[in-house]
Amino acid sequence: MNLLTVGIDEVGRGPLAGPVSVCAVVIKRKLPKGFFKGIKNSKALSSLRREEWYRRARAARKAGLIDYHVASSSADFIDQRGIVSALRAALSRSLRLLKLDSRTSHILLDGSLYAPKKFRNQKTIIRGDEKIPVIALASIIAKVSRDRWMRHYAGVFPRYGFDQHVGYGTAAHYRAIKKHGLSKIHRRSFLTAVFKLNIYK
Repeated sequence: MNLLTVGIDEVGRGPLAGPVSVCAVVIKRKLPKGFFKGIKNSKALSSLRREEWYRRARAARKAGLIDYHVASSSADFIDQRGIVSALRAALSRSLRLLKLDSRTSHILLDGSLYAPKKFRNQKTIIRGDEKIPVIALASIIAKVSRDRWMRHYAGVFPRYGFDQHVGYGTAAHYRAIKKHGLSKIHRRSFLTAVFKLNIYK
């Protein structure tokens, strides 16, 4: 039985605002030689290079070589259920969207991620986004997708600079929170150790 290789990675585990996102990429057909040449995990690439890889992924998807889906869990979900449950829910959703058969899928996951138990052929790889090209591609797609969402939120909540820090805890972000309180996409559970609940908006 030929197994379809699937790479999975997440982005947005640590920010103070915005969703956590998981991307699953499945290789459906043999890729052209050198397709992954030069690929690195999303953190090791400039935003320009990430966009280039994202366009390459979209072209490969259109050609039927790969497929991928990004699924996210909101800040509200994170506050209510915790980051681990939020990651698990987004990961499961990304696999459902791909409509994968658990019997014919070989799942490769980065870091501490795990697929649902029905996917028996799965392997979690520490620093997998640095070692396995399809996981690196998943990390790039997840990063680009989430960054685009945060730039959208920058227009909805312009006081916080989401287009600059995409929700991470920079000094400028903390200053904006102290001045304006919290927006609807802030993770209140991530801020209780720093700010009192009565400043939340």
